[in-house]
Amino acid sequence: MKNPSLYLERLIRELAKLPGIGPKSASRLAFHVLSMQQDDVDRLTNALVDVKTHITRCSVCGGISEGDVCPICRDDMREKDVLCVVKEAKDVLTIEATGEFHGKYHVLHGLISPLDGIGPDDLNIKPLLQRCRDGSVREIILALNPTVEGDATALYLAGLLGPSGILVTRIAYGLPVGSDLEFSDSATIARSIECRIKL
Repeated sequence: MKNPSLYLERLIRELAKLPGIGPKSASRLAFHVLSMQQDDVDRLTNALVDVKTHITRCSVCGGISEGDVCPICRDDMREKDVLCVVKEAKDVLTIEATGEFHGKYHVLHGLISPLDGIGPDDLNIKPLLQRCRDGSVREIILALNPTVEGDATALYLAGLLGPSGILVTRIAYGLPVGSDLEFSDSATIARSIECRIKL
């Protein structure tokens, strides 16, 4: 018969593999699971299995979908000529929550990062170029993180798409709404000045 602590150690090891979860957090979560009612544990395990069983990548945009094509790509009411390019599928949910964007999306599933061995061929770029070939795309909005990797990816995509005549834009970065200048770092202020708008 196995030592009960071996089961607990295994759970802690698996939880620690999740992003942002270190050994201490994994241990706290494991002991919390141990104290949960069986019905709650069953619901949690069923939710994990259902996510892996029923959710896949959209064959058009690369976002999450329960079928071959996601609801956003199927929606004829959305603007078909504007694509918002994002790093991850979760970024689609973030932008959708604003209610301000009414076009379609394309998910890269990462950013160019030579130090991590991630090049353009490792990203979902070829399908993006295919979507732009028929002339139906008027604008590409690059909603990528303001990091070295995000900048490198944005410049690479702008170089690829520029000759096609498609307008390539990038979301503005700068000061958060309601913030004070004195509490902002110099890089954020510099980016705000660079991305200033005309009034």
